[in-house]
Amino acid sequence: IYTPCEYNVKQETGRVDYDQMEEVALREKPKMIIGGGSAYSREWDYKRMREIADKTGAILMIDMAHPAGLIAAGLLDNPLKHAHIVTSTTHKTLRGPRGGVILLGKDFPNPWGKKTPKGEIKMMSQLLDSAVFPGIQGGPLEHVIAAKAVAFYECLQPEYKEYQKQVQKNAATLAQELINRGFTIVSGGTDNHSMLVDLRDKYPELTGKVAEKALVSADITANKNMVPFDTRSAFQTSGIRLGTPAITTRGAKEGLMTEIAELIETVLSNVDNEKIIADVRNHVNQTMVNYP
Repeated sequence: IYTPCEYNVKQETGRVDYDQMEEVALREKPKMIIGGGSAYSREWDYKRMREIADKTGAILMIDMAHPAGLIAAGLLDNPLKHAHIVTSTTHKTLRGPRGGVILLGKDFPNPWGKKTPKGEIKMMSQLLDSAVFPGIQGGPLEHVIAAKAVAFYECLQPEYKEYQKQVQKNAATLAQELINRGFTIVSGGTDNHSMLVDLRDKYPELTGKVAEKALVSADITANKNMVPFDTRSAFQTSGIRLGTPAITTRGAKEGLMTEIAELIETVLSNVDNEKIIADVRNHVNQTMVNYP
């Protein structure tokens, strides 16, 4: 059904290569350009992406599932200003119920010429609505819709913006503390709530799979993740992904990030030492009593 082509990040910076994106788009003439990632810690240049899409006649779709809460708080650029279509989950940084949303900055006639029974060109919103229902979804879950409304209301409160500011501060601090300990953070830091740790420099033989298992055993949540130009498979990986929204919700500030970085280093330096991992786990549980 689809013929995908890809753009990448620059190997030397770990940031999206927009020149390459434009080169690929001009060559391949895609019908849609998709942006957004689950392990990209930097701001996206939506304006540049829209310029590229307009040059090639493509629709620009941005998935903001991961940074949506920071965008809602006005701390990151809003893709609705530039993208034709924006999608998001509601249960990540938005901190709402499990679900999703599809947004249009403004409606527009569908570019494929699909028509109504009366011969009128359908608007894009009509195609999206019919694709969701009855296309891929059955009856609506009213309790989830209500929960989304509550989550959106929370996003409008001043306290929510302060929370997201702290999420950013904690992420930046944790990334820097890990760098100070010799870890490599892809792109050199973070603009949002997350970071991708490339383990290859500090622990060349350690896979993300083993690192994840050791950290989870110590009650430190992390997940294995491929890094740019990874030579290991998605089942092993050379990196781990970390984020700060959950622990920020529990009241953590920058000071605790220093301790967390130290604990992560202790665990990853001793992945085969069950006693040290047990000691870290006990320390984590004792510490988190103060962060209910």
